[in-house]
Amino acid sequence: MRDVIKRIMGTSLGLLSRLGSSELLERLGWRGATQQAVYRGTKVGFEAAQAAARRFKARKSGDHPERLARPSQPKLFDLRPTEEQEMMRDGMRRFAEEILRPAAEQADETCTPPSELLDQIHGLGITVMAVPEGFGGAGQQQSAVTNVIVAEELARGDMGLAYAALSPLAVVQAVVDWGSAEQQARYLPPFVEESFVPAALALLESRPLFDPQALRAGAVRDGDGWTLHGEKTMVALGETAQLFLVAATVAGLGPRLFLVERGAEGLAVEPDPAMGLRGAGLCRLKLEGIKVGHEALLGGEGAQGFDFEALVDRGRIAWGAMAVGTSQAMLDYVIPYCNERQAFGEPITNRQSVAFMIADIAIELEGMRLLVQRAASRCELGRSYRREAYLARAQCAERSMQIGTDGVQLLGGHGYVKDHPVERWYRDLRAIGLMEGGLLV
Repeated sequence: MRDVIKRIMGTSLGLLSRLGSSELLERLGWRGATQQAVYRGTKVGFEAAQAAARRFKARKSGDHPERLARPSQPKLFDLRPTEEQEMMRDGMRRFAEEILRPAAEQADETCTPPSELLDQIHGLGITVMAVPEGFGGAGQQQSAVTNVIVAEELARGDMGLAYAALSPLAVVQAVVDWGSAEQQARYLPPFVEESFVPAALALLESRPLFDPQALRAGAVRDGDGWTLHGEKTMVALGETAQLFLVAATVAGLGPRLFLVERGAEGLAVEPDPAMGLRGAGLCRLKLEGIKVGHEALLGGEGAQGFDFEALVDRGRIAWGAMAVGTSQAMLDYVIPYCNERQAFGEPITNRQSVAFMIADIAIELEGMRLLVQRAASRCELGRSYRREAYLARAQCAERSMQIGTDGVQLLGGHGYVKDHPVERWYRDLRAIGLMEGGLLV
């Protein structure tokens, strides 16, 4: 595991190579020269990521696909994070606060995540931990709870950049969970190489009352392959992604996922900046009669255990975690601001209307976090979690939007201008009620 992470991070950047070791804590201190080394991430340029499509080549595969094991079931239901998860949380929090947040404003203005930042995120080894060891990764067990922790902490820095950073992870997890041996051998190895490989899951469609179970995008048999048609929106990393995992309906099979490489004939990618999540590089995909081979259908027609509803539910949990992270950032920002803001000779927090509004944010935030963690825990243990995922999404969509509104209100006129990040967080939180895919836990 240590060799894999060191190779990815380029030099001495084994930030997450040995979770649980005391050496990790020293690395997470990020002081002086060590801080600069970790922040720089890999030394490979963005040009290498642009050429990633050329690395998707057929490789020798085993007889059976490799899946990650589930953790053993505890005797008692316990949401407390493990020691390794606590260290993961501390590391991601520092990275989010000191690296993602300073880069968020420019990414929001340009509607593009910085290439150097994506390389730094790849250096953390988040994607490598999801790839089985047989393909050069370091994955051993699935952990929806750990993924929720990562998503929450990265979104604490910026939700748009977190969306961009976690999009390749969603593709990797889907291929690991449902891909055939041949698909895993072709598509997983590039994600453990030195450079960031942009990839994205394309599920959402631009229409009112979007229902992921009733996709308008479709796929029809065409000789020994498939022809895809339709349109997808709010796709992260669209302009640079080398691999798309496109959801489309197949007659007789229902909604399925197709692996579409960049450059496929009939694939059109257009920038599609939105109100929020602008730092993710959002794009629209137009599937204009794309022709792909039979091997593009994830898992094949007879895939065992493929569950599209589970994919949607896991995406809802992940977006809930992102809502929690950004809402926490909002709370952390408004408390010192209101304590320092003077009105009539005293801090405005001395006013009950202000104090109660802040208290309400904290209460709702804790409820959101518990719902998300409960759903993720049940998912990780293989228990039913559809109800829990829906409750988490419903609560996070409603309450995070209110938290965004209250955050802007607490800053008054300052909350409505770009001098403070709360207006960006407000716009990002509005997306929670709209997004159904793009992420997995």
